[in-house]
Amino acid sequence: MSRPELQAPPEIYYGDTEAKKYTKNTRNQQIQADMTYRAIELLNLPPDEPAFLLDIGCGSGLSGEILDEEGYVWAGVDIAPSMLEIALEREIEGDLFLQDIGQGFGFRPGTFDGAISISVLQWLLNAETSHPTSSPPHRLTRFFTTLHAALRNPSRAVFQFYPSSDDQVQLITSIAQKAGFGGGVVIDYPNSNKAKKVFLCLFVGGGGGAQQVPKGLDGKAVEDGMVRFEKRRGKESNRDRGKKRKSAKVQDRDWILKKKELYRKRGKEDVPRDSKYTGRKRKPAF
Repeated sequence: MSRPELQAPPEIYYGDTEAKKYTKNTRNQQIQADMTYRAIELLNLPPDEPAFLLDIGCGSGLSGEILDEEGYVWAGVDIAPSMLEIALEREIEGDLFLQDIGQGFGFRPGTFDGAISISVLQWLLNAETSHPTSSPPHRLTRFFTTLHAALRNPSRAVFQFYPSSDDQVQLITSIAQKAGFGGGVVIDYPNSNKAKKVFLCLFVGGGGGAQQVPKGLDGKAVEDGMVRFEKRRGKESNRDRGKKRKSAKVQDRDWILKKKELYRKRGKEDVPRDSKYTGRKRKPAF
């Protein structure tokens, strides 16, 4: 079967029918969750601190739900209206933008504390017209240049993607480096045809030459071709730790105040006022 990005542009391929089918597929949900947890791990964000993240190619919000579970504030961009409509119907927490990432972003400099992207970069490698501005190098340049500006210094951006050749990986990494990013490619389970996953881990500012590119995972933590990242630790899964951390944060007054302040800085208009009752545990109603 031909790869989706070779069949049609994403906004056409993910029409109403395909968007619903993709979102309801339990296998897709599991794969998306696994790769999102791994991307968050590679972001290496400070523990127990609020962060504002950008989900590039957020689709119907499957990865955004994981960001919620981990306690992060996030915004998502996607080019497919049908995907975003489903995200709205599912009442996900992130702010959503209809955006062709190949045309670049218009966010203010330093807006985000990090960015993730799941199964998106390969869509930028196909020219839709013969016009020079539609060429993959031009679209990748606009994408990485404006993304670099939108990220704070220092920070990271992590992309899981499906390259069809080493030349595509070289093209993407070289353009990202020209845009100012440091970092490189991380390959998990390189010896497995089914479980192999490619991540591009990019650094902004203090990351460039000072940080080392993380090592890829290896081993046999695979079931039916799907990587179970949470099982490789042996003690506690990312999902369980995320739930515990989020529940702990909700009860912490300082964390609530930090998150509300972050919302205000991002322009939210309906943030509740701070008071002596903020974060106070309510007594039972009976």
